[in-house]
Amino acid sequence: MIHTAHHKFAIHHTVLSNGSKMAYIDEGKGAYTLVFVHGLATYGRSWQHQIEGLKEHYRCVAIDLPGNGYSDRGKHDYSIHFFAGCVYDFIQKLGLKNVVLVGHSMGGQVVMHLLQHVHDAAIKLVLCAPAGFETFNAMESGMYKSAISMLDMFSTEENSLKQSVRTSFFKYPAYADEMVEELIHIMRSHSIRNYRHMVDACVNAMLDEPVFDKLQLIEQPALVMYGERDALIPNRWIHPVTTQHIAEDGVRKLKDAKLEMIPQCGHFLQLEKPHLVNVAIRKFVG
Repeated sequence: MIHTAHHKFAIHHTVLSNGSKMAYIDEGKGAYTLVFVHGLATYGRSWQHQIEGLKEHYRCVAIDLPGNGYSDRGKHDYSIHFFAGCVYDFIQKLGLKNVVLVGHSMGGQVVMHLLQHVHDAAIKLVLCAPAGFETFNAMESGMYKSAISMLDMFSTEENSLKQSVRTSFFKYPAYADEMVEELIHIMRSHSIRNYRHMVDACVNAMLDEPVFDKLQLIEQPALVMYGERDALIPNRWIHPVTTQHIAEDGVRKLKDAKLEMIPQCGHFLQLEKPHLVNVAIRKFVG
């Protein structure tokens, strides 16, 4: 167990069955265990306001997926299937019970994939601006990948990270600067080549491993939240529709789902409107 200069929460580690050491935050206690799964190129601390606000009611466990945060780097394929397997293995390693999976963005797609393949991995599901509701045909997928590659040619990894975080908010809060600086510090402490490989692999995985057509396989009650001013979902260059349109399409496919649109809020809703997100989770989980 370690503490960093930036973290108010202790960081623990466990070794998964594939030999990868996974970092996680583990705070609070309660009848339910909330397992938080972050989005692309972030880490467990992106759930800091949920941990702080909900740890008096639930056990709150926020993981750093392999290749991210304080977890091991490695020669992984960084597929959605790989990450889903890591999340399930982590739950088994810690013997977690009454699990509520909470996923943001790519993490949302990861936990949906997990529940489509392991139907008893959790008892409830919370999705915060999940990737996977927006679908792409082969041509659109190729356009998306090409656009990402072109952007990378004109930006350093640090600038790309800063820009991606900033565009994830409707109104960027100053307190997010500390998280961005910590992510940059973590990035600098590892191979930039490996970092870029991980990010590219994750983007490709989100496009190449769709979950939308199998959403009906998820039997758990689900709470779906999106920010009304999400600038990342949908990709309006490819799909000129509203975020609510994408959200409603996904919710209709789920067997038992409730949608909440968060006003005046972007993609990083758990950081931009933490109180509203926490209230919704408390009401949903019970």
